[in-house]
Amino acid sequence: MPRTPMALLSPADQSRLRALRTMKAIALGALVLMAIVFVIAFALQGRYPGLGYVRAAAEGGMVGALADWFAVTALFRRPLGLPIPHTAIIPNRKDEIGRSLGEFVETNFLASDVVRTKLSSTAIAERAGEWLQQPAHAERVAAEGATIATAVLNALSDDDVRDLISDLAREHLVDPEWGPPAGAWLARIVEADAHHGAVDLAVDNIATWLDANGEAFAGLVSRRLPSWVPRLAHRLVDDTVYHEAVKFARAVQADPQHPARIAIDGYLARLADNLQNDPATRAKLENAKSGLFDSPRVASLAADAWNTAKNGLIVSLADPASGLRVRAVQALIEVGERLTTDASLQNRVDTWVSDAAVFVVDRYRHDIASIITDTVERWDPAETTEKIELMVGRDLQYIRLNGTVVGGLAGLAIFTLAHALIPGV
Repeated sequence: MPRTPMALLSPADQSRLRALRTMKAIALGALVLMAIVFVIAFALQGRYPGLGYVRAAAEGGMVGALADWFAVTALFRRPLGLPIPHTAIIPNRKDEIGRSLGEFVETNFLASDVVRTKLSSTAIAERAGEWLQQPAHAERVAAEGATIATAVLNALSDDDVRDLISDLAREHLVDPEWGPPAGAWLARIVEADAHHGAVDLAVDNIATWLDANGEAFAGLVSRRLPSWVPRLAHRLVDDTVYHEAVKFARAVQADPQHPARIAIDGYLARLADNLQNDPATRAKLENAKSGLFDSPRVASLAADAWNTAKNGLIVSLADPASGLRVRAVQALIEVGERLTTDASLQNRVDTWVSDAAVFVVDRYRHDIASIITDTVERWDPAETTEKIELMVGRDLQYIRLNGTVVGGLAGLAIFTLAHALIPGV
């Protein structure tokens, strides 16, 4: 009988314990009944010969009940506390039972063909899609994903992230030479005349600025004239310079083949060639790049950018109504809809899941099965015995009860057969 106090057992185990005690009482009652019948029949069979059959049945019933009591008890403990060999099997062979159970599960359940056959008969992608396309389910997945992402962001060290960003930027952005790729990129732009739009934009802005800032030319040239030049000449010179600048901008705007435009085309073509082939130009670009990225202000800007991005993500992840969360839910619903309607996608997902499961089973099935073995080994022998007895003990008591009935019938049959074959016995 389990020694664990009822108060420490779960409600289910308490119910099992009551059922076990009831069946033990019934099995014991059957044995006592057979013993009483045997005593009465044995005492009266001389006066009533027919009671010999009853005695034989009762005798067989007692033998069967005692034999099955011994067999059932021997599984969990030593009958009557006697050191009989091959008794108390479960507590004495607990670790071996755990290893055998682990090997059984590993061989018969964690086999690649078993896993693949089971998964191939299950519409994994379709079922997942049907579940995921429900808005409530999609919101739940998005919420769980947001929780995980927030935990990851909070666990990240800001210094480590900044160092990682700095290392990646230096490896892939700063250390590679910019001149040749920039020159090749610029050459393709010039060859395709793709820079003309930028030139037009610049000229338009210059013309607009000139129209709105004529007073900026006051004194621009005249202040450099000798002091003896009349004041009227000063004003005339400044106006002339301003009007010439406006005329020049208008001419560049109106003429696609203006010499200034052609000069810009030539300059950009030479710059593209120099960036690819002129060591001096390339060196200037590299020096400017190094000065830019080695500047403390740039490093501080990168740190501020990371902190801003991190804080913004955390706030968005925590708010179910944020654009990030709403778009995540919508994306999950769309994925669910595709999984339920796109047969090719279903096949790819099902195949991927099956292959992944088979890979895990093939590589780690011994480790998975060892969970059973290791868990059983950590169990206390007495506690293990009580747990198993609570789970199967009630059914085993039926064996005792059946043994009583079958023993009684066997005793009666043997007695009857003996009297039939050997009269006078």
